[in-house]
Amino acid sequence: MGPTAARVVVVGGGVSGLTAAHRLLEADPSLDLAVLESEPDVGGRLRTATVGGLELESGPDSFVARKPWAVGLCRELGLELTEPGARDALIWTERGLVPLPESALGIPTDLEEVVRWPGLSRRGRMRALADLVRNARAPRADESIGSLVRRRMGDEVAERLTGPLLGGLFAGDVDRLSVDATFPELARWERTFGSLIRGARAASRAAADAGPMFLRPRAGVGELPRALLERVGPHRVRLGTPVRSVERDGRAFVVRTARDALHADAVVLATPAFVAAELVRGMDVPAAQSLNAIPYASTGVVHLVYAEGTAEALPGATGFVVPRGRAPMTAATFVSRKWPEAAFGTRAVVRCFVGAVGSEDVLEEPDDDIVDAVCRHLAAFLPVPGRPTASSVVRWPRSMPQYEVGHLERVRAIEASLPAGIFPTGNAYQGVGVADAVHGAGLAAERVRVHLGAEPAGVDLERGSGRAPSRSENVG
Repeated sequence: MGPTAARVVVVGGGVSGLTAAHRLLEADPSLDLAVLESEPDVGGRLRTATVGGLELESGPDSFVARKPWAVGLCRELGLELTEPGARDALIWTERGLVPLPESALGIPTDLEEVVRWPGLSRRGRMRALADLVRNARAPRADESIGSLVRRRMGDEVAERLTGPLLGGLFAGDVDRLSVDATFPELARWERTFGSLIRGARAASRAAADAGPMFLRPRAGVGELPRALLERVGPHRVRLGTPVRSVERDGRAFVVRTARDALHADAVVLATPAFVAAELVRGMDVPAAQSLNAIPYASTGVVHLVYAEGTAEALPGATGFVVPRGRAPMTAATFVSRKWPEAAFGTRAVVRCFVGAVGSEDVLEEPDDDIVDAVCRHLAAFLPVPGRPTASSVVRWPRSMPQYEVGHLERVRAIEASLPAGIFPTGNAYQGVGVADAVHGAGLAAERVRVHLGAEPAGVDLERGSGRAPSRSENVG
């Protein structure tokens, strides 16, 4: 088969790739564009599993509403949005599940709660309050979340509160995750307020009337890629078409699949960083090395559907997070509380998250053993049966990029090294959530247009927010 002309090729049919394609066609409907997706369906990790006759999310279950990009795109596509049926969250402690204190980014905002919160020892509470009187460190190079929080508020806050919340978002280790790339607010609070607690209080007051934290399409997050597919046009999306390489062709490129070669003036790489590395290795070894240097963690989701009459056994909360190493799961969502549906009846429905940096070996165990382990731990703290009536385990190998210290410098090196006309986007670079993916894809699309000679549309082409969302909003 001879070469097929294509002016722009998007590699990857997840939210990032489909959003980039949508934005490009929105600006120029006549653009010759193809989306190549290796899987038999679009959506990436925005997938569902059928468990006990229910369609349950196997990836993100919502979007961060206060980051406007995913919510705005849903409204633009005509998708009706809904907010959770519960808002409060819990944390796993030696005393059982206890409510999380009022906090911003895992930093307590209420001094009385710091003094009384049962998740900290008396010594840990006093050490946390020392944040109010400790001198701020002079601005310097990037540091880890764990380093900053331990320095300001002590080990207990870092390990029992901030770590489970912020580290859990990346399935990572807070002592390795970069402040600058994940939560730059923390460093800014120290510089501006001289205290994380005072900074968190100010941020909490500013967000008091900001509306719900999370939203999702009424029929689930999978509505978003389906709507994008319809808007882009199924005829432009080639499913089951893995890309083998991207090569130079003069000032343009050739994108090679097993079946043919597509010529392109620009290529959007909406893939994991390690996949992008293999695709560009033949024409840019330094960029490939930098892409491969972004580490990933493997994760999994355990769906549990309990018998009729168990719904009230779940607390009226969205779920809980677990300090590192305390249980086989890293967090859990009470699905039937957070997103109540008539189809659930009186059944308790739970999603447990397993796998993370340092605990990926759990994913090597048989499904039944994983289900048994999480069920035993749930039954020890909640009045639920020892076994569900239906369960499922979904594994996501190398799904969560780790924004370790120095991440932003690595991303800048990648962007500087890649040939003009190659544009990476996705959760490996500037945010792991659905909202960040939508935002980054929009920026990539605008850069493509500028590369092709179009007038800029006034979009800010600087780096998007690297701040991470809730664990429930993480996307691959």
